[in-house]
Amino acid sequence: MAVAEQQYDLVILGAGPAGYVAAIRAAQLGMRPACIERSTALGGTCLNVGCIPSKALLDSTHLYHQITHKAKRHGINVESASVDLQAMMARKERIVTTLSRGVQGLLKKHGVALFSGTGFLEEPTVARVEGDAGTTRLRGTNVLLATGSVPRTGPHMALDGQRIVGSTEALSLNAVPAHLVIVGGGCVGVEMASIWRRLGAAVTLIEAAPTLLPSLDPDVAKEAGRALSAIGVKLHTGTRAVSAVSDGSQVRVATKPADSETSAEAQEVTGDTVLIAIGRRPNTDGTGVADLGVKLSEDGQVRVDERLRCGAPGLWAAGDVVGAPMLAHKAYAEGVAAVENMAGLPGYVNYRAIPQIVYTWPEAASIGMTEAQAIAAGHDVRTGKFAFAANGRAKCLDDMDGFVKVLADRATDRVLGVHIFGPHASALAGEAALAMEFDASAEDIGAALHAHPTLNEAVKEAALDALGRVLHA
Repeated sequence: MAVAEQQYDLVILGAGPAGYVAAIRAAQLGMRPACIERSTALGGTCLNVGCIPSKALLDSTHLYHQITHKAKRHGINVESASVDLQAMMARKERIVTTLSRGVQGLLKKHGVALFSGTGFLEEPTVARVEGDAGTTRLRGTNVLLATGSVPRTGPHMALDGQRIVGSTEALSLNAVPAHLVIVGGGCVGVEMASIWRRLGAAVTLIEAAPTLLPSLDPDVAKEAGRALSAIGVKLHTGTRAVSAVSDGSQVRVATKPADSETSAEAQEVTGDTVLIAIGRRPNTDGTGVADLGVKLSEDGQVRVDERLRCGAPGLWAAGDVVGAPMLAHKAYAEGVAAVENMAGLPGYVNYRAIPQIVYTWPEAASIGMTEAQAIAAGHDVRTGKFAFAANGRAKCLDDMDGFVKVLADRATDRVLGVHIFGPHASALAGEAALAMEFDASAEDIGAALHAHPTLNEAVKEAALDALGRVLHA
């Protein structure tokens, strides 16, 4: 039987952040786009089993922690507070479902043809879709690969979905673990530690690097570690997990010092649930891209040029498949840039100004270079720092931990990086990203009027400190 064939201006594999935003932008530019998605829920990992559900649980558990630990300091007496875990999970699912349906509505609004099934690249501009409705071949003037990423698993740490789990399962546990052991101290690991510790689990966090969150500013990472320790999370940094073995009721995690020889004697940590959170890798297996002459890294990352072209005529890629940082907002930007480049517009992504956020409490945010990176790049760095303990709004919120750090080039005063650990750092990061997008100087930030009292004043004061004229410290 002949395979039905259809023609589009743009065929997109994947309806996650890069894919669905690319489809919308293509429609705005007058293209006729089609999008292939194998999941019944649109929005990709971030919306369905990542960013959104984790933030829903982080916000719920933060509220519970505030009620049980801080309400009395505000003159609010709560006789008793308890958690209904099933209701909390149901709230999370309602948020996810609403937003996923919203993505579907956006694609319909913009006239995007949606194909349900698994996409496979037969040629650089031809994709085969296999789904419940049969097989369809889609030809595109251009094709965008936006198939996202999948969790990494380590050797001797196979997931069983029950006792040894990944982040997807950890967001939907039906009971609070007695002892949760987390392997990996990156963003996912520390956020999960926050959620389940607030709900009463004993939590042990194992990270091979000397500090948690090794990709962030060292001062931010240090304070994040202190904050987790303060709520009772046990930290094992400089420690690598070598195996995780379940007997059905308990899991034994063997660990060794990260800098030890293979023959070093292993220590053991036992928990009833183990979360493997050691990062993600590009999801290119089974897409057919490897057979098209496209260059891939060892872990499947698609090599692209500055315009997000893959090397094969008409084939482009965006989002997690092109590598780190694997962030939804980076994927949005790449999806838009790829489509604009297809249309002959100057699409670009400013990789120098991508915010990285960790939604613990206090939150952590990093935009631009760390001090070490700036020095390595040849900059003579001036550093300004301002503590939230001296910020009036932070005092009113009773959230005074943390600081803002601004890095500027001594010769040009150009802002090189902004690093924040403190209340609502995720919101403050927007100001920093905008400043760096426009190549602002520390003087620019310091001269801008910031409303009082606001947390944003800490950004201004840190910029002024880089100039040697901080006002409130």
